[in-house]
Amino acid sequence: MRPTAPVGITSTALWLPSKRDSATSAVAEQRVEKNVARDLGHPRLPVAYDVSAPEMAVHAAHQALCSSGVAAADVTVLLHAWMHYQGHDLWSPAHYIADQIGAHNAVPVGIQQICNGGAAALELAVARLAMSEGPRYALVTTADRFTAPGFDRWRSDYGAAYGDAATAALLRQPASAGDLLLRALHTVAAPHLEAMHRGTDPFARLPRENSTVIDMRRTKRAYLRHHGSTPFKKANRDMIRCVVQGALCDAGLAADEPRIRFVLLPRLGRKTLEDAWIPTLRDLVAARPVDWGSDTGHLGTGDLPAGLHEVLRHSALGPGDIGLLLNAGAGFTWSCAVVEAPAAS
Repeated sequence: MRPTAPVGITSTALWLPSKRDSATSAVAEQRVEKNVARDLGHPRLPVAYDVSAPEMAVHAAHQALCSSGVAAADVTVLLHAWMHYQGHDLWSPAHYIADQIGAHNAVPVGIQQICNGGAAALELAVARLAMSEGPRYALVTTADRFTAPGFDRWRSDYGAAYGDAATAALLRQPASAGDLLLRALHTVAAPHLEAMHRGTDPFARLPRENSTVIDMRRTKRAYLRHHGSTPFKKANRDMIRCVVQGALCDAGLAADEPRIRFVLLPRLGRKTLEDAWIPTLRDLVAARPVDWGSDTGHLGTGDLPAGLHEVLRHSALGPGDIGLLLNAGAGFTWSCAVVEAPAAS
């Protein structure tokens, strides 16, 4: 997807709780195996003990609005993405967030696309902005809290450990001077891989009827017993290649464009990135792959928006420079965003 008019990323926020769960403690308390902790490469994970995921999203949304100077009443659409339980059974966290921040003129929309939800919400926000006339704002939030006993942040998945966090990104169209420009956001999918998170389980009547703890390792093992690992590894390589090439094409860029300064990796475990992602990217683009997630772990739906925040917070791009941000989620779906720093005034 290439925006029909320039879309500016006006402000962002990454809200992290103050508490941390260290890998050292997790190993000592036998909550994760030593070799698994080593392969993950996360020294610690942020943990929200006393704040819900939607409340974290409200904090992030306030921060993004405050830093932009934009009033909540000016937001026309609010999209909230999440992966894990939001605190109530039949309820819209997107409407709660809009109400809490005073975005009473916004249309709240909830997005559930597992770990690719933040990228999907950004893409839908751009599409919604294109349908309106005049200056307009869209606010994208994500929030996930991976609490025991229903979720084991160290052991519920292969190749990823899960940190609690919320993000917010304020988009506007048309973009203003000084905005980080969203040049393209490309998404591809391989729906035949959905069974990796279903396994051979029957359809349940209520949450966690098949397993008291969310255990993606278990469903993936069931899938791999029937299909082996080769088809998934090939699909992952092919889709990474496809989504990067598609994003570059949408943005009108060559793979060796010297202004591309980096390719930001999803916040997965170190070994997963080194084995599956980095070798594929080296054959695709000249820019270096970078990992900014070692201190947070995987943030559920928030990896790509958190990357946008780090780009702005660290001034990681010089005037006119370009960055690629990658994301992936169960289903499976892959996304690649192309952002460009504003030119020097």
